[in-house]
Amino acid sequence: MTGKGGNWVICTYRTKEGDEGRFIELLERHWPTLHEQGLVTDEPARAFRGTDESGKTYFVELFEWKDINAANTAHQTPAVMAVWEPMGMLVEPRLGRPPMEFPHFEQVQFDYAKV
Repeated sequence: MTGKGGNWVICTYRTKEGDEGRFIELLERHWPTLHEQGLVTDEPARAFRGTDESGKTYFVELFEWKDINAANTAHQTPAVMAVWEPMGMLVEPRLGRPPMEFPHFEQVQFDYAKV
């Protein structure tokens, strides 16, 4: 097992009931906007939809920031904020969790040939 550099983020979005369609439209624009601004790697984001314990929909998005400062730069980038601000209107706190979460991770690589 080896560590690999990187600035992965796993975003969780708890969408308000009835706003899932509008949220998906913004989510489709999210990674392309970050990429156009040079903030993420060329690896496209992956997104997933799930249902939590309350029976409501949430989304998870996985992507890699280009560098450790990219997330902070994004907050000062008008094109990114034009996506993030409306996203914030379509999510809600739920089950004691905030409307959105953005934990950052370092990818772990396994050498399966050795197993």
